[in-house]
Amino acid sequence: MDRQEHKVERRLAAIFAADVAGYSRLMSQDEAGTLRTLSACREIMDRLIAEYGGRIANTAGDSVLAEFPSVVDAVRCAAEVQHALLQVSQKFPEQPTLQFRIGVHVGDVMVRGGDLLGDGVNIAARLEGIADPGGICLSEAAYGYVRKAIALAFTDLGPQTVKNIEEPVRAYAWKAAPLAGSGVAPSKPLPLPDKPSIAVLPLTNLSGDPEQDYFADGVTEDLITALSRLRWLFVIARNSTCAFRDRSLDVTQIGHRLGVRYILEGSVRKAGARIRITGQLIEAATGAHIWAERYDRALTDIFDMQDEIAQSVVAAIEPTLRKAEIERVQRKRPDNLNAYDLYLQALAHMYEQRPESRAAALDLIERALQVDPKYAQAHGVAAWCYFAKSLWEGSLPEPFKDAMLRHARAVQELQTDDATTLAHAAIALALVTRDYEAALDMIDRAIMLNPSSAHAHGHGSVINTWAGNYDRSIALSERALRLSPFDPLSVMPLAGRAGAHMMKGEYEEAVGWTRRALQVYPNHTPSFLIRIASLMRLSRATEAQATAQQFMAIAPSYRIIPNAPVLGLFCEELRAAGLPN
Repeated sequence: MDRQEHKVERRLAAIFAADVAGYSRLMSQDEAGTLRTLSACREIMDRLIAEYGGRIANTAGDSVLAEFPSVVDAVRCAAEVQHALLQVSQKFPEQPTLQFRIGVHVGDVMVRGGDLLGDGVNIAARLEGIADPGGICLSEAAYGYVRKAIALAFTDLGPQTVKNIEEPVRAYAWKAAPLAGSGVAPSKPLPLPDKPSIAVLPLTNLSGDPEQDYFADGVTEDLITALSRLRWLFVIARNSTCAFRDRSLDVTQIGHRLGVRYILEGSVRKAGARIRITGQLIEAATGAHIWAERYDRALTDIFDMQDEIAQSVVAAIEPTLRKAEIERVQRKRPDNLNAYDLYLQALAHMYEQRPESRAAALDLIERALQVDPKYAQAHGVAAWCYFAKSLWEGSLPEPFKDAMLRHARAVQELQTDDATTLAHAAIALALVTRDYEAALDMIDRAIMLNPSSAHAHGHGSVINTWAGNYDRSIALSERALRLSPFDPLSVMPLAGRAGAHMMKGEYEEAVGWTRRALQVYPNHTPSFLIRIASLMRLSRATEAQATAQQFMAIAPSYRIIPNAPVLGLFCEELRAAGLPN
Protein backbone atom coordinates (compact mmCIF):
# COMPACT_ATOMS: atom_id res chain seq x y z
CA MET A 1 0.00 0.00 0.00
CA ASP A 2 1.21 3.51 -0.89
CA ARG A 3 2.58 5.13 2.28
CA GLN A 4 1.11 8.47 1.11
CA GLU A 5 -2.39 7.09 1.77
CA HIS A 6 -1.57 6.80 5.49
CA LYS A 7 -0.39 10.41 5.82
CA VAL A 8 -2.61 12.32 8.25
CA GLU A 9 -2.87 16.11 8.34
CA ARG A 10 -4.31 18.04 11.26
CA ARG A 11 -5.99 21.43 10.89
CA LEU A 12 -8.68 23.68 12.30
CA ALA A 13 -11.80 23.68 10.16
CA ALA A 14 -15.51 24.40 10.14
CA ILE A 15 -17.32 21.08 9.70
CA PHE A 16 -20.70 20.87 7.98
CA ALA A 17 -22.62 17.61 8.39
CA ALA A 18 -26.01 16.97 6.79
CA ASP A 19 -28.42 14.11 6.25
CA VAL A 20 -32.09 13.60 5.37
CA ALA A 21 -34.60 13.25 8.20
CA GLY A 22 -36.58 9.97 7.88
CA TYR A 23 -34.69 8.87 4.80
CA SER A 24 -35.34 5.13 5.25
CA ARG A 25 -39.09 5.69 5.66
CA LEU A 26 -39.22 7.85 2.53
CA MET A 27 -37.31 5.25 0.53
CA SER A 28 -39.73 2.53 1.59
CA GLN A 29 -42.69 4.66 0.47
CA ASP A 30 -41.37 5.88 -2.91
CA GLU A 31 -37.86 4.77 -3.73
CA ALA A 32 -37.69 6.16 -7.28
CA GLY A 33 -39.25 9.53 -6.38
CA THR A 34 -37.08 9.90 -3.28
CA LEU A 35 -33.91 9.22 -5.29
CA ARG A 36 -34.92 11.78 -7.93
CA THR A 37 -35.61 14.40 -5.27
CA LEU A 38 -32.39 13.55 -3.44
CA SER A 39 -30.42 14.02 -6.64
CA ALA A 40 -32.02 17.44 -7.21
CA CYS A 41 -31.38 18.46 -3.60
CA ARG A 42 -27.78 17.34 -3.78
CA GLU A 43 -27.20 19.43 -6.90
CA ILE A 44 -28.38 22.50 -5.00
CA MET A 45 -26.33 21.65 -1.92
CA ASP A 46 -23.16 20.84 -3.84
CA ARG A 47 -23.40 24.09 -5.81
CA LEU A 48 -23.90 26.22 -2.71
CA ILE A 49 -21.10 24.50 -0.81
CA ALA A 50 -18.75 25.34 -3.69
CA GLU A 51 -20.03 28.94 -3.88
CA TYR A 52 -19.27 29.45 -0.22
CA GLY A 53 -15.73 28.06 -0.50
CA GLY A 54 -16.44 24.64 1.02
CA ARG A 55 -15.03 21.22 0.10
CA ILE A 56 -17.10 18.05 0.17
CA ALA A 57 -15.06 15.44 2.02
CA ASN A 58 -17.45 12.51 2.09
CA THR A 59 -20.92 11.47 0.95
CA ALA A 60 -22.79 8.31 1.82
CA GLY A 61 -26.33 7.86 0.58
CA ASP A 62 -28.29 10.74 2.03
CA SER A 63 -25.44 12.32 4.06
CA VAL A 64 -22.88 15.00 3.22
CA LEU A 65 -19.73 15.95 5.12
CA ALA A 66 -17.92 19.14 4.11
CA GLU A 67 -15.30 21.48 5.49
CA PHE A 68 -15.03 25.25 5.21
CA PRO A 69 -12.10 27.54 6.02
CA SER A 70 -14.62 29.96 7.62
CA VAL A 71 -17.36 28.99 10.04
CA VAL A 72 -19.30 32.11 9.00
CA ASP A 73 -19.38 30.83 5.41
CA ALA A 74 -20.33 27.35 6.62
CA VAL A 75 -23.35 28.67 8.52
CA ARG A 76 -24.40 31.03 5.74
CA CYS A 77 -24.17 28.16 3.30
CA ALA A 78 -26.25 25.94 5.61
CA ALA A 79 -28.95 28.62 5.93
CA GLU A 80 -29.11 29.20 2.20
CA VAL A 81 -29.23 25.45 1.56
CA GLN A 82 -32.24 25.14 3.85
CA HIS A 83 -33.96 28.11 2.18
CA ALA A 84 -33.29 26.77 -1.31
CA LEU A 85 -34.57 23.30 -0.42
CA LEU A 86 -37.66 24.78 1.21
CA GLN A 87 -38.41 26.72 -1.96
CA VAL A 88 -38.01 23.57 -4.06
CA SER A 89 -40.44 21.66 -1.85
CA GLN A 90 -43.02 24.46 -2.06
CA LYS A 91 -42.59 24.81 -5.81
CA PHE A 92 -43.03 21.07 -6.46
CA PRO A 93 -45.46 19.81 -3.79
CA GLU A 94 -46.19 16.68 -5.80
CA GLN A 95 -42.64 15.38 -5.27
CA PRO A 96 -41.45 13.67 -2.06
CA THR A 97 -40.34 16.27 0.49
CA LEU A 98 -36.80 15.80 1.76
CA GLN A 99 -35.81 17.79 4.82
CA PHE A 100 -32.12 17.90 5.66
CA ARG A 101 -30.77 18.40 9.15
CA ILE A 102 -27.43 20.22 9.31
CA GLY A 103 -24.89 20.41 12.11
CA VAL A 104 -21.96 22.87 12.14
CA HIS A 105 -18.96 22.81 14.46
CA VAL A 106 -15.53 24.40 14.36
CA GLY A 107 -12.60 22.44 15.74
CA ASP A 108 -9.55 20.28 15.14
CA VAL A 109 -9.88 17.65 12.42
CA MET A 110 -7.65 15.00 10.88
CA VAL A 111 -7.53 14.76 7.10
CA ARG A 112 -6.55 11.47 5.49
CA GLY A 113 -6.90 10.85 1.79
CA GLY A 114 -9.32 13.79 1.58
CA ASP A 115 -11.61 12.33 4.26
CA LEU A 116 -12.25 14.05 7.60
CA LEU A 117 -11.82 12.27 10.93
CA GLY A 118 -11.71 13.08 14.64
CA ASP A 119 -13.86 14.54 17.43
CA GLY A 120 -14.57 17.68 15.39
CA VAL A 121 -16.36 15.56 12.81
CA ASN A 122 -18.15 13.52 15.46
CA ILE A 123 -19.50 16.64 17.17
CA ALA A 124 -20.81 18.06 13.88
CA ALA A 125 -22.52 14.74 13.12
CA ARG A 126 -24.11 14.58 16.59
CA LEU A 127 -25.33 18.18 16.25
CA GLU A 128 -26.90 17.31 12.93
CA GLY A 129 -28.86 14.60 14.75
CA ILE A 130 -30.16 17.19 17.24
CA ALA A 131 -31.24 19.68 14.53
CA ASP A 132 -34.88 19.91 13.48
CA PRO A 133 -35.70 18.76 9.93
CA GLY A 134 -35.05 21.82 7.75
CA GLY A 135 -32.94 23.33 10.50
CA ILE A 136 -29.36 23.92 11.64
CA CYS A 137 -27.69 23.15 14.95
CA LEU A 138 -24.43 24.88 15.96
CA SER A 139 -21.94 24.09 18.67
CA GLU A 140 -21.06 26.82 21.14
CA ALA A 141 -17.68 27.15 19.45
CA ALA A 142 -19.30 27.80 16.07
CA TYR A 143 -21.94 30.11 17.52
CA GLY A 144 -19.23 32.29 19.07
CA TYR A 145 -17.89 33.08 15.60
CA VAL A 146 -21.23 33.88 13.94
CA ARG A 147 -23.43 35.45 16.61
CA LYS A 148 -22.48 39.00 15.58
CA ALA A 149 -21.69 38.30 11.95
CA ILE A 150 -24.95 36.73 10.79
CA ALA A 151 -28.45 38.06 11.29
CA LEU A 152 -30.06 34.71 12.17
CA ALA A 153 -31.99 34.16 15.38
CA PHE A 154 -30.63 31.02 17.10
CA THR A 155 -32.27 29.32 20.08
CA ASP A 156 -29.99 28.29 22.94
CA LEU A 157 -30.68 24.60 23.59
CA GLY A 158 -28.30 24.47 26.53
CA PRO A 159 -25.70 21.72 27.15
CA GLN A 160 -26.38 18.52 25.19
CA THR A 161 -24.99 15.09 25.97
CA VAL A 162 -23.93 13.50 22.71
CA LYS A 163 -22.72 10.01 21.92
CA ASN A 164 -18.95 9.32 22.18
CA ILE A 165 -18.16 12.86 23.40
CA GLU A 166 -17.13 13.10 27.04
CA GLU A 167 -18.13 16.69 27.79
CA PRO A 168 -21.64 18.06 27.11
CA VAL A 169 -21.83 20.28 24.03
CA ARG A 170 -23.84 23.50 24.25
CA ALA A 171 -26.05 23.74 21.14
CA TYR A 172 -27.84 26.54 19.29
CA ALA A 173 -30.67 25.84 16.85
CA TRP A 174 -32.23 27.66 13.89
CA LYS A 175 -34.90 26.65 11.37
CA ALA A 176 -35.79 28.20 8.02
CA ALA A 177 -39.08 30.07 7.82
CA PRO A 178 -41.10 29.88 4.59
CA LEU A 179 -39.52 32.21 2.01
CA ALA A 180 -38.74 35.11 4.36
CA GLY A 181 -37.83 36.34 7.81
CA SER A 182 -34.53 34.58 8.18
CA GLY A 183 -31.93 37.22 7.37
CA VAL A 184 -30.62 35.29 4.32
CA ALA A 185 -32.07 36.59 1.09
CA PRO A 186 -33.85 34.16 -1.24
CA SER A 187 -32.34 33.40 -4.61
CA LYS A 188 -35.24 34.88 -6.62
CA PRO A 189 -34.73 38.59 -7.38
CA LEU A 190 -37.04 40.83 -5.38
CA PRO A 191 -39.08 43.53 -7.15
CA LEU A 192 -37.81 47.09 -6.79
CA PRO A 193 -39.81 49.41 -4.51
CA ASP A 194 -41.72 52.33 -6.00
CA LYS A 195 -39.08 54.79 -4.80
CA PRO A 196 -35.25 54.87 -4.83
CA SER A 197 -33.82 52.00 -2.81
CA ILE A 198 -30.40 51.41 -1.26
CA ALA A 199 -28.55 48.83 0.81
CA VAL A 200 -25.50 49.65 2.91
CA LEU A 201 -23.17 46.65 3.02
CA PRO A 202 -21.10 46.15 6.18
CA LEU A 203 -17.90 48.16 5.90
CA THR A 204 -14.84 45.94 5.50
CA ASN A 205 -12.19 46.23 8.20
CA LEU A 206 -8.83 46.38 6.41
CA SER A 207 -6.86 47.32 9.53
CA GLY A 208 -5.69 43.85 10.48
CA ASP A 209 -6.95 44.79 13.94
CA PRO A 210 -10.05 42.79 14.98
CA GLU A 211 -10.84 45.44 17.58
CA GLN A 212 -11.67 47.83 14.74
CA ASP A 213 -14.56 45.58 13.69
CA TYR A 214 -16.81 47.37 16.17
CA PHE A 215 -15.91 50.73 14.63
CA ALA A 216 -16.67 49.49 11.11
CA ASP A 217 -20.00 48.07 12.34
CA GLY A 218 -20.76 51.33 14.15
CA VAL A 219 -20.20 53.45 11.04
CA THR A 220 -22.31 51.02 8.99
CA GLU A 221 -25.18 51.26 11.46
CA ASP A 222 -24.90 55.06 11.61
CA LEU A 223 -25.03 55.25 7.81
CA ILE A 224 -28.17 53.11 7.67
CA THR A 225 -29.81 55.20 10.39
CA ALA A 226 -28.89 58.47 8.69
CA LEU A 227 -30.07 57.32 5.27
CA SER A 228 -33.33 56.12 6.82
CA ARG A 229 -34.08 59.75 7.67
CA LEU A 230 -34.37 60.50 3.95
CA ARG A 231 -38.08 59.79 3.63
CA TRP A 232 -37.93 59.60 -0.16
CA LEU A 233 -35.46 56.72 0.07
CA PHE A 234 -36.17 53.02 0.75
CA VAL A 235 -33.35 51.71 2.96
CA ILE A 236 -32.71 48.02 3.67
CA ALA A 237 -32.41 47.20 7.36
CA ARG A 238 -29.04 46.23 8.83
CA ASN A 239 -30.17 42.70 9.72
CA SER A 240 -30.66 41.95 6.03
CA THR A 241 -27.40 43.46 4.79
CA CYS A 242 -25.39 41.67 7.50
CA ALA A 243 -26.12 38.43 5.68
CA PHE A 244 -23.82 39.62 2.89
CA ARG A 245 -20.75 40.26 5.02
CA ASP A 246 -17.67 38.62 3.46
CA ARG A 247 -19.76 37.22 0.61
CA SER A 248 -18.32 36.49 -2.80
CA LEU A 249 -21.44 37.75 -4.60
CA ASP A 250 -21.02 40.87 -6.70
CA VAL A 251 -23.13 43.97 -6.15
CA THR A 252 -25.48 43.10 -9.03
CA GLN A 253 -26.40 39.79 -7.39
CA ILE A 254 -26.79 41.44 -4.00
CA GLY A 255 -28.99 44.13 -5.54
CA HIS A 256 -31.20 41.44 -7.06
CA ARG A 257 -31.46 39.51 -3.82
CA LEU A 258 -32.27 42.55 -1.70
CA GLY A 259 -34.44 44.26 -4.31
CA VAL A 260 -32.55 47.58 -4.35
CA ARG A 261 -31.38 49.94 -7.07
CA TYR A 262 -28.24 51.18 -5.29
CA ILE A 263 -25.51 49.62 -3.15
CA LEU A 264 -23.24 51.55 -0.79
CA GLU A 265 -20.06 49.71 0.13
CA GLY A 266 -16.75 50.70 1.68
CA SER A 267 -13.87 49.91 3.98
CA VAL A 268 -12.14 51.04 7.17
CA ARG A 269 -8.38 51.08 7.61
CA LYS A 270 -6.54 52.16 10.76
CA ALA A 271 -2.97 53.43 10.47
CA GLY A 272 -1.35 54.69 13.63
CA ALA A 273 -3.42 57.49 15.10
CA ARG A 274 -5.56 57.95 11.97
CA ILE A 275 -8.45 56.15 10.34
CA ARG A 276 -9.29 56.13 6.64
CA ILE A 277 -12.78 55.29 5.44
CA THR A 278 -13.62 54.81 1.78
CA GLY A 279 -17.09 54.60 0.33
CA GLN A 280 -18.58 54.07 -3.09
CA LEU A 281 -22.12 54.17 -4.39
CA ILE A 282 -22.94 51.67 -7.13
CA GLU A 283 -25.96 51.20 -9.37
CA ALA A 284 -26.74 47.55 -8.75
CA ALA A 285 -28.28 46.75 -12.13
CA THR A 286 -25.25 47.90 -14.13
CA GLY A 287 -22.39 47.86 -11.62
CA ALA A 288 -21.68 51.49 -12.58
CA HIS A 289 -19.92 53.63 -9.96
CA ILE A 290 -21.95 56.77 -9.22
CA TRP A 291 -19.97 58.28 -6.35
CA ALA A 292 -16.79 57.55 -4.42
CA GLU A 293 -15.06 59.37 -1.59
CA ARG A 294 -12.33 58.92 1.01
CA TYR A 295 -12.40 60.26 4.55
CA ASP A 296 -9.22 60.61 6.64
CA ARG A 297 -9.65 61.47 10.30
CA ALA A 298 -7.51 61.61 13.43
CA LEU A 299 -8.44 58.84 15.83
CA THR A 300 -9.62 60.96 18.77
CA ASP A 301 -13.21 60.59 19.93
CA ILE A 302 -14.25 57.59 17.92
CA PHE A 303 -18.00 57.98 18.45
CA ASP A 304 -18.02 61.63 17.40
CA MET A 305 -16.07 60.55 14.33
CA GLN A 306 -18.67 57.88 13.52
CA ASP A 307 -21.42 60.52 13.57
CA GLU A 308 -19.37 63.01 11.55
CA ILE A 309 -18.50 60.51 8.84
CA ALA A 310 -22.05 59.19 8.61
CA GLN A 311 -23.45 62.70 8.18
CA SER A 312 -20.76 63.63 5.63
CA VAL A 313 -21.42 60.51 3.56
CA VAL A 314 -25.20 60.97 3.61
CA ALA A 315 -24.90 64.65 2.72
CA ALA A 316 -22.78 63.73 -0.29
CA ILE A 317 -24.95 60.81 -1.32
CA GLU A 318 -28.32 62.61 -1.19
CA PRO A 319 -27.70 64.98 -4.14
CA THR A 320 -25.84 62.22 -5.97
CA LEU A 321 -28.81 59.88 -5.66
CA ARG A 322 -31.16 62.64 -6.73
CA LYS A 323 -29.05 63.25 -9.82
CA ALA A 324 -28.89 59.54 -10.63
CA GLU A 325 -32.67 59.24 -10.27
CA ILE A 326 -33.22 62.31 -12.46
CA GLU A 327 -30.98 60.88 -15.17
CA ARG A 328 -32.80 57.55 -14.97
CA VAL A 329 -36.22 59.18 -15.31
CA GLN A 330 -35.08 61.35 -18.21
CA ARG A 331 -34.49 58.14 -20.14
CA LYS A 332 -38.16 57.14 -19.77
CA ARG A 333 -40.77 57.71 -22.47
CA PRO A 334 -42.67 61.02 -21.98
CA ASP A 335 -46.02 59.18 -22.10
CA ASN A 336 -44.96 56.87 -19.27
CA LEU A 337 -44.30 59.37 -16.48
CA ASN A 338 -45.97 59.20 -13.06
CA ALA A 339 -46.08 61.91 -10.38
CA TYR A 340 -42.69 60.91 -8.98
CA ASP A 341 -41.09 61.02 -12.44
CA LEU A 342 -42.53 64.47 -13.12
CA TYR A 343 -41.29 65.65 -9.72
CA LEU A 344 -37.75 64.43 -10.48
CA GLN A 345 -37.72 66.18 -13.84
CA ALA A 346 -38.89 69.36 -12.11
CA LEU A 347 -35.96 69.05 -9.69
CA ALA A 348 -33.54 68.99 -12.62
CA HIS A 349 -34.91 72.33 -13.85
CA MET A 350 -35.16 73.80 -10.35
CA TYR A 351 -31.42 73.49 -9.87
CA GLU A 352 -30.70 75.36 -13.10
CA GLN A 353 -30.06 79.09 -12.84
CA ARG A 354 -32.16 80.55 -15.64
CA PRO A 355 -35.65 82.01 -14.97
CA GLU A 356 -37.11 79.91 -17.79
CA SER A 357 -35.85 76.79 -16.01
CA ARG A 358 -37.93 77.62 -12.94
CA ALA A 359 -40.94 78.11 -15.20
CA ALA A 360 -40.33 74.67 -16.70
CA ALA A 361 -40.03 73.21 -13.21
CA LEU A 362 -43.35 74.73 -12.18
CA ASP A 363 -45.04 73.35 -15.28
CA LEU A 364 -43.84 69.84 -14.43
CA ILE A 365 -44.81 70.24 -10.77
CA GLU A 366 -48.33 71.29 -11.71
CA ARG A 367 -48.63 68.14 -13.82
CA ALA A 368 -47.36 66.05 -10.90
CA LEU A 369 -49.90 67.64 -8.55
CA GLN A 370 -52.69 66.90 -11.03
CA VAL A 371 -51.77 63.24 -10.71
CA ASP A 372 -51.29 63.41 -6.92
CA PRO A 373 -52.62 66.58 -5.23
CA LYS A 374 -51.24 65.43 -1.86
CA TYR A 375 -47.64 65.05 -3.02
CA ALA A 376 -45.83 67.04 -0.30
CA GLN A 377 -42.43 67.06 -2.03
CA ALA A 378 -44.01 68.52 -5.17
CA HIS A 379 -45.64 71.28 -3.12
CA GLY A 380 -42.24 71.99 -1.55
CA VAL A 381 -40.57 72.42 -4.94
CA ALA A 382 -43.40 74.68 -6.08
CA ALA A 383 -43.00 76.85 -2.94
CA TRP A 384 -39.27 77.09 -3.60
CA CYS A 385 -39.69 78.03 -7.27
CA TYR A 386 -42.18 80.78 -6.44
CA PHE A 387 -39.81 81.98 -3.69
CA ALA A 388 -36.98 82.26 -6.22
CA LYS A 389 -39.20 83.96 -8.78
CA SER A 390 -40.41 86.45 -6.16
CA LEU A 391 -37.10 87.41 -4.60
CA TRP A 392 -34.66 86.81 -7.43
CA GLU A 393 -36.63 87.74 -10.55
CA GLY A 394 -39.21 90.33 -9.53
CA SER A 395 -40.34 92.64 -6.79
CA LEU A 396 -42.38 90.24 -4.64
CA PRO A 397 -45.49 90.33 -6.89
CA GLU A 398 -48.70 89.33 -5.12
CA PRO A 399 -49.57 86.38 -7.43
CA PHE A 400 -46.20 84.79 -6.72
CA LYS A 401 -46.57 85.41 -2.99
CA ASP A 402 -50.07 83.89 -2.99
CA ALA A 403 -48.86 80.78 -4.83
CA MET A 404 -45.82 80.50 -2.56
CA LEU A 405 -48.01 80.63 0.54
CA ARG A 406 -50.54 78.15 -0.87
CA HIS A 407 -47.89 75.50 -1.55
CA ALA A 408 -46.08 76.10 1.74
CA ARG A 409 -49.32 75.70 3.66
CA ALA A 410 -49.98 72.47 1.78
CA VAL A 411 -46.64 71.14 3.02
CA GLN A 412 -47.66 71.99 6.58
CA GLU A 413 -51.07 70.35 6.22
CA LEU A 414 -49.59 67.16 4.77
CA GLN A 415 -47.23 66.86 7.78
CA THR A 416 -44.30 65.59 5.75
CA ASP A 417 -41.17 64.19 7.37
CA ASP A 418 -38.94 65.12 4.43
CA ALA A 419 -36.34 67.63 5.62
CA THR A 420 -35.75 69.33 2.25
CA THR A 421 -39.48 69.82 1.68
CA LEU A 422 -39.88 71.35 5.13
CA ALA A 423 -36.96 73.70 4.43
CA HIS A 424 -38.47 74.86 1.13
CA ALA A 425 -41.80 75.55 2.84
CA ALA A 426 -40.11 77.31 5.76
CA ILE A 427 -38.25 79.86 3.67
CA ALA A 428 -41.35 80.55 1.56
CA LEU A 429 -43.41 81.16 4.70
CA ALA A 430 -40.69 83.38 6.16
CA LEU A 431 -40.63 85.58 3.05
CA VAL A 432 -44.41 85.94 2.77
CA THR A 433 -45.56 86.08 6.40
CA ARG A 434 -42.40 87.40 8.13
CA ASP A 435 -43.26 84.95 10.91
CA TYR A 436 -39.63 84.00 11.36
CA GLU A 437 -40.21 82.15 14.61
CA ALA A 438 -42.65 79.71 12.98
CA ALA A 439 -40.36 79.29 9.98
CA LEU A 440 -37.37 78.54 12.22
CA ASP A 441 -39.45 75.97 14.11
CA MET A 442 -39.88 74.18 10.76
CA ILE A 443 -36.14 74.43 10.11
CA ASP A 444 -35.36 72.97 13.54
CA ARG A 445 -37.74 70.09 12.85
CA ALA A 446 -36.13 69.48 9.46
CA ILE A 447 -32.66 69.34 11.02
CA MET A 448 -33.90 67.01 13.74
CA LEU A 449 -35.37 64.69 11.10
CA ASN A 450 -32.23 64.77 8.96
CA PRO A 451 -29.07 66.24 10.54
CA SER A 452 -27.37 65.77 7.15
CA SER A 453 -29.77 68.02 5.23
CA ALA A 454 -27.69 70.73 3.57
CA HIS A 455 -30.87 72.48 2.43
CA ALA A 456 -32.31 72.69 5.95
CA HIS A 457 -29.07 74.23 7.23
CA GLY A 458 -28.68 76.54 4.21
CA HIS A 459 -32.26 77.82 4.19
CA GLY A 460 -32.04 78.14 7.97
CA SER A 461 -28.99 80.37 7.58
CA VAL A 462 -30.96 82.81 5.40
CA ILE A 463 -34.02 82.85 7.69
CA ASN A 464 -31.86 83.45 10.75
CA THR A 465 -30.23 86.42 9.02
CA TRP A 466 -33.70 87.84 8.33
CA ALA A 467 -34.67 87.18 11.96
CA GLY A 468 -31.57 88.95 13.34
CA ASN A 469 -29.91 85.78 14.63
CA TYR A 470 -26.60 86.50 12.92
CA ASP A 471 -24.30 84.16 14.82
CA ARG A 472 -26.79 81.33 14.40
CA SER A 473 -26.95 82.11 10.68
CA ILE A 474 -23.16 81.86 10.39
CA ALA A 475 -23.10 78.57 12.31
CA LEU A 476 -25.78 77.02 10.06
CA SER A 477 -23.98 78.31 6.97
CA GLU A 478 -20.74 76.65 8.05
CA ARG A 479 -22.55 73.37 8.66
CA ALA A 480 -24.39 73.48 5.33
CA LEU A 481 -21.18 74.08 3.39
CA ARG A 482 -19.41 71.34 5.33
CA LEU A 483 -22.21 68.89 4.55
CA SER A 484 -22.47 69.66 0.84
CA PRO A 485 -19.96 72.19 -0.50
CA PHE A 486 -20.85 71.52 -4.14
CA ASP A 487 -24.63 71.46 -3.86
CA PRO A 488 -26.31 73.53 -6.60
CA LEU A 489 -28.14 75.49 -3.91
CA SER A 490 -25.07 76.18 -1.77
CA VAL A 491 -25.61 79.79 -2.77
CA MET A 492 -28.19 79.92 0.04
CA PRO A 493 -25.78 79.43 2.98
CA LEU A 494 -23.20 81.62 1.22
CA ALA A 495 -25.68 84.47 0.83
CA GLY A 496 -27.11 83.87 4.30
CA ARG A 497 -23.68 84.26 5.81
CA ALA A 498 -22.87 87.30 3.67
CA GLY A 499 -26.07 88.94 4.86
CA ALA A 500 -25.29 88.13 8.50
CA HIS A 501 -21.85 89.76 8.24
CA MET A 502 -23.37 92.79 6.53
CA MET A 503 -25.93 93.22 9.32
CA LYS A 504 -23.16 92.89 11.92
CA GLY A 505 -21.29 95.72 10.20
CA GLU A 506 -18.57 93.34 8.98
CA TYR A 507 -18.68 94.60 5.43
CA GLU A 508 -15.33 93.19 4.23
CA GLU A 509 -16.44 89.72 5.28
CA ALA A 510 -19.79 90.27 3.56
CA VAL A 511 -18.07 91.23 0.30
CA GLY A 512 -15.86 88.15 0.52
CA TRP A 513 -18.80 85.79 0.99
CA THR A 514 -20.77 87.38 -1.87
CA ARG A 515 -17.76 86.77 -4.10
CA ARG A 516 -18.01 83.06 -3.33
CA ALA A 517 -21.80 83.08 -3.75
CA LEU A 518 -21.61 84.68 -7.20
CA GLN A 519 -19.00 82.17 -8.30
CA VAL A 520 -21.56 79.44 -7.53
CA TYR A 521 -24.60 81.30 -8.86
CA PRO A 522 -23.51 84.18 -11.14
CA ASN A 523 -26.97 85.77 -11.41
CA HIS A 524 -28.04 85.47 -7.76
CA THR A 525 -29.91 88.67 -6.99
CA PRO A 526 -29.56 88.79 -3.16
CA SER A 527 -25.79 88.22 -3.37
CA PHE A 528 -25.42 91.08 -5.85
CA LEU A 529 -27.45 93.40 -3.64
CA ILE A 530 -25.57 92.47 -0.45
CA ARG A 531 -22.31 93.06 -2.28
CA ILE A 532 -23.38 96.45 -3.62
CA ALA A 533 -24.67 97.65 -0.23
CA SER A 534 -21.54 96.45 1.59
CA LEU A 535 -19.23 98.13 -0.93
CA MET A 536 -21.11 101.40 -0.47
CA ARG A 537 -20.77 101.13 3.32
CA LEU A 538 -17.02 100.61 2.78
CA SER A 539 -16.93 103.84 0.72
CA ARG A 540 -15.95 101.87 -2.39
CA ALA A 541 -18.58 103.62 -4.51
CA THR A 542 -16.85 103.11 -7.86
CA GLU A 543 -16.65 99.37 -7.33
CA ALA A 544 -20.26 99.30 -6.09
CA GLN A 545 -21.47 101.18 -9.17
CA ALA A 546 -19.59 98.81 -11.48
CA THR A 547 -21.20 95.86 -9.69
CA ALA A 548 -24.63 97.52 -10.05
CA GLN A 549 -24.10 97.92 -13.80
CA GLN A 550 -23.06 94.30 -14.07
CA PHE A 551 -26.19 93.25 -12.18
CA MET A 552 -28.54 95.37 -14.32
CA ALA A 553 -27.08 93.83 -17.45
CA ILE A 554 -28.17 90.45 -16.07
CA ALA A 555 -31.53 91.61 -14.63
CA PRO A 556 -32.61 94.74 -16.55
CA SER A 557 -36.15 94.64 -15.14
CA TYR A 558 -35.05 94.70 -11.50
CA ARG A 559 -36.39 97.47 -9.25
CA ILE A 560 -35.46 98.14 -5.62
CA ILE A 561 -37.80 96.35 -3.21
CA PRO A 562 -38.27 98.57 -0.13
CA ASN A 563 -39.86 95.77 1.89
CA ALA A 564 -37.32 93.06 1.06
CA PRO A 565 -35.96 91.29 4.18
CA VAL A 566 -32.72 92.90 5.43
CA LEU A 567 -32.03 94.65 2.11
CA GLY A 568 -34.92 97.00 2.74
CA LEU A 569 -32.59 98.71 5.25
CA PHE A 570 -30.07 99.52 2.51
CA CYS A 571 -32.28 101.14 -0.14
CA GLU A 572 -30.32 104.41 -0.02
CA GLU A 573 -27.04 102.61 -0.68
CA LEU A 574 -28.57 100.66 -3.57
CA ARG A 575 -29.97 103.84 -5.15
CA ALA A 576 -26.65 105.65 -4.72
CA ALA A 577 -24.94 102.81 -6.58
CA GLY A 578 -27.30 103.31 -9.52
CA LEU A 579 -30.08 100.76 -9.05
CA PRO A 580 -33.53 102.01 -10.12
CA ASN A 581 -36.63 102.33 -7.93
